[in-house]
This record gives sequence, C-alpha cells and structure tokens, in this order.
Amino acid sequence: MLDGVLLRRMEMEDLQCVLKNERKAYQFPWTEGIFKSCLCNGDECWIILDKKILGHAVLSFAAQEAHLLNLCIDPEHQNKGLGKQALDHVVSIAKKKGAISIFLEVRVSNASAVYLYESAGFNEIGRRSGYYPGAVSREDALVFGKELI
Repeated sequence: MLDGVLLRRMEMEDLQCVLKNERKAYQFPWTEGIFKSCLCNGDECWIILDKKILGHAVLSFAAQEAHLLNLCIDPEHQNKGLGKQALDHVVSIAKKKGAISIFLEVRVSNASAVYLYESAGFNEIGRRSGYYPGAVSREDALVFGKELI
C-alpha cells in the first residue's frame, strides 16, 4: 500500500481493465495476447489500484538484468505520482530478484515519461531508430538504463 494506492500482482481477470487503460493511454497499445504471454511467462506484472485499476507495470528478467517492458497510468490519473510509485515498486522488485541493472525504452516524444525516468536516476544510454509504430512513420526510442548496485 502506497499513499492509499495498492499495488498487487496482475491476474488474468484484470486484463479487461488493463486493456482499457492501455488503449486510453497509447495510440498503439499492447494486445491482450502480449499481456497474457507476460503473465504466463512469469514476468512481474503489477496493477495499481484505488477502487479501480489506475495503471499497470510489466517487468522481465534475464541474466541479472531487468527490463521494464510497460508502465501505463490511466490518462485521467496521470501527474499524481502514480507512475513514480509504480516505477519505484518495480525497481525494488528488480533489486530483490538480484538484478544489477534495469533497462527500458521510451518514445522520444513522451516528455513526461522521459522526465519520470531521468528524475528516478535512469540515464539515456542509446537510441533505437524507428522502434515504435507511428501514425505517419515510425518513431525512435530512447534507451535508458540504471545500475542497481
């Protein structure tokens, strides 16, 4: 429980609400199949609750590295600190699971997410050209990393 908001593991029964938030937040949202795959593969899938699902985060692990695959807050509840709470939570999980670093990609146009990650101590370590789909053309991703030890 963080400031009246509960973070708990995502379950299959949560997917319709998760997908609703994902579709409200992103022009190119994840599909139900992607979320199901993450849940079945043992990725760390979390939801942020306060009477309803306000957001979600998905974290994967490989070779002492964590990768934040998805962090989404319902647009109606953004800019209230929920993204920071979710990010702090998954970083804590990564540390507990023995990850020595954590990585993520973010759209170059997503200024609020870039600010969140930079303020949490992530550093830009690269750029992936044409990584994300776009309305007209593909968009670059900034690659961020953070050492956890």
